[in-house]
Amino acid sequence: MSYRGWMRRPRPFDGPAMVDRASERRSRVDLDAAGGLVVSNGAVLMEEDRLIIVPASGRPAGFSTSFLGSVDGEDLVVVGVDPGYSPESPARMVPLREALIALSRDDRRSRDLELAIMAVAMGEWHVRHAYCSRCGGSTEPGDGGWVRRCPHGHETYPRTDPAVIVAITDEHDRILLAHVEYHSPGRYSHLAGYVEPGESFEQAAFREIREEASLRLEGLEYAGSQPWPFPASIMVAFRAKAASADLEVDGVEVTDAMWVTRDELRERLEDGAVRLASPGTIARTLIHDWYGGDPVGDAGVVRA
Repeated sequence: MSYRGWMRRPRPFDGPAMVDRASERRSRVDLDAAGGLVVSNGAVLMEEDRLIIVPASGRPAGFSTSFLGSVDGEDLVVVGVDPGYSPESPARMVPLREALIALSRDDRRSRDLELAIMAVAMGEWHVRHAYCSRCGGSTEPGDGGWVRRCPHGHETYPRTDPAVIVAITDEHDRILLAHVEYHSPGRYSHLAGYVEPGESFEQAAFREIREEASLRLEGLEYAGSQPWPFPASIMVAFRAKAASADLEVDGVEVTDAMWVTRDELRERLEDGAVRLASPGTIARTLIHDWYGGDPVGDAGVVRA
């Protein structure tokens, strides 16, 4: 295969948001009059490969309701329901990772992708902050679901924790793929980790790669970002060169790593030795950028 170089693909979150968050109306919006997305335990209500927006009159009762914003002049909320919620067939609750795959197959569904991620993030935030971290008292939602307050007036707001992910190549333009201990067998991706207090994104990238693979990076450059509510993160992506291909994984978090050419990656995909991150993830998109297309399609294997 000839060298094709990095070919940056458009990403769903490159441009302006498709949802008008209308933050100036959050405290006065009529939540009861809005259509709603339904979420539960990290899953979102869908039918086949599309989101379902339930009319206000048909929304299920939930433990939380948050204003998401306006789409084409229509106000939308997210309703968080108990895990035992059972929708009427053919609708079903779809885990967000599975929904990302379905909603990434068609660029026209970028709006639904944005809504699904936002809805699950807000639903999970309400679940995790039912009690005040300062006094332990029960919290109640306010401002359209964008703040929770305890009886003492302490306020909690939704937060996003940044993590970095780095696509690393060596002097021969091979890419580094790593297996981490919590991934299923054969699942390989880029090295990644959370940003620690007092760090910039760039400093976190240098530190994580040194800690996990004993590599020194050169030419670090920003490559994009993606909201990642598992449970409340944003993935900040970079590309970089390794000063040397000599690596040593930590053996704790990272259990294996390999440098592969484009031909070697295709061969490993064909024989099942390697599976990549799912479509719809920035990890998979970084592979596309380096490969110059979809390596899974080239290998003739079923998409993950």
